[in-house]
Amino acid sequence: MQTLNVNLGDRSYPILIGEQLLARADLILPHLAQKQVAIVTNTTVAPLYLDTLRMALEAHGVKVVPIVLADGEAYKNGETLNQIYDALLTNRCERKTTLIALGGGVIGDLTGYAAATYLRGVPFIQVPTTLLAQVDSSVGGKTGINHPLGKNMIGAFYQPQLVLADTLTLNTLPDRELSAGLAEVIKYGLIGDLPFFEWLEQNMTRLLARDPLALAYAIHRSCEDKAKVVAADEREGGVRALLNLGHTFGHAIESGMGYGNWLHGEAVAAGTLLAADLSRRMGWLSDADVERTRKLFESAKLPVMAPDLGVDKYLDLMGLDKKVEGGRIRFILLRAIGDGVVTAEVPEGLLKDTLIR
Repeated sequence: MQTLNVNLGDRSYPILIGEQLLARADLILPHLAQKQVAIVTNTTVAPLYLDTLRMALEAHGVKVVPIVLADGEAYKNGETLNQIYDALLTNRCERKTTLIALGGGVIGDLTGYAAATYLRGVPFIQVPTTLLAQVDSSVGGKTGINHPLGKNMIGAFYQPQLVLADTLTLNTLPDRELSAGLAEVIKYGLIGDLPFFEWLEQNMTRLLARDPLALAYAIHRSCEDKAKVVAADEREGGVRALLNLGHTFGHAIESGMGYGNWLHGEAVAAGTLLAADLSRRMGWLSDADVERTRKLFESAKLPVMAPDLGVDKYLDLMGLDKKVEGGRIRFILLRAIGDGVVTAEVPEGLLKDTLIR
């Protein structure tokens, strides 16, 4: 087992990465305020892993309230959030009841936001079961739900007590979901870790083959990179915005195509290629840099061509992005591979040229 720490003063917490951690109640018990938890999961993950986690906790006298939700990005909304509240209230869950998110990014975001708002804040633990959640969404305290007009527009910064990443859960992950997670892994190399980007170029075949050592390394390195950024800028006032490389375009793709039609990582991949193209038009990346980036995403079996939503539709959806300040979109671009930058100084003509499909 590998351990990392997200250093946020009195809100610091560990990230534990390893195999067969779901059955290790001893890793969770020290982080419980009382021996009652609500495990929030979905209809896909529950049959696979709910009993393992529940039985491990119950063997130590922990009362477990299971909450099983529908699976998919389309359910990351207020109606599903209310289902969590309903179950918590029905079971008389208290302020010291810990919520455990068992699932991917949707479950993590929903559970975290429910924890941030139920009784004005209860503790929660992330147990991510997808690669995307293990390397990105479970770390850093971003929680929330989607709105019909924009992705993740309603939410809160709320840190977990613990992130427990059992890498064996990736064995049941569909190939498409594994690739979607790799989009976020590649992101870390692009924004500030050139040696990791180069490692990914050499080891993508191993990752797709689910080589346990390669996956463990990629997860640890990604979490390490993210933990440093979050510790420096918890609430995205500055450098943390770099973690949104490809997301401004990607969220527009997800929303414009209808939530759930493109996986988050797929939209981020196509969005990152748009960001790379715009970086080239800004005079920062070379044609060779863009091609190198495209080849890595392609080798991860991710889409490298964004859908044709129309320039006006893209601009409209991107105008609802959380990074808009003073009516101007802040873009995350690349001065070089391994050197991300946040800027609002993007000529409209260059942006429109990038968006023409």
